[in-house]
Amino acid sequence: MVRVTYGAPRRKKKSRYFRQAKGYFGGRSKLWRTVRESVMRSWAYAYRDRRQKKRQFRRLWILRINAAARMRGITYSRFIAGLKKAGIDLNRKQLSELAIHDKAAFDALVEEAKAALEGAGVGS
Repeated sequence: MVRVTYGAPRRKKKSRYFRQAKGYFGGRSKLWRTVRESVMRSWAYAYRDRRQKKRQFRRLWILRINAAARMRGITYSRFIAGLKKAGIDLNRKQLSELAIHDKAAFDALVEEAKAALEGAGVGS
């Protein structure tokens, strides 16, 4: 009976893992068991963080919009409500970019939102 050792395929698999662990500190890039654990954990974090990145950017955009809106005398929630009433459909990323780079356009949006809120009978 033939003795099967899986020499070449196993070395190829290990090489893939070691390449993935290049740059890791100490045994995390040198020892097979530690390399495998580290790489698999890094894959899990990467999978999780691809989803979290979307949430974190949305939080950042909202934070920026809120700060810019408050500088103009309106809160974030009232600003967004005013934009909805005025029929202005911009996402938070676009609003954040306007707040940073085009202050005049953001000022105009704030005025539109305030006007829409006053026209709807919502007190300021």
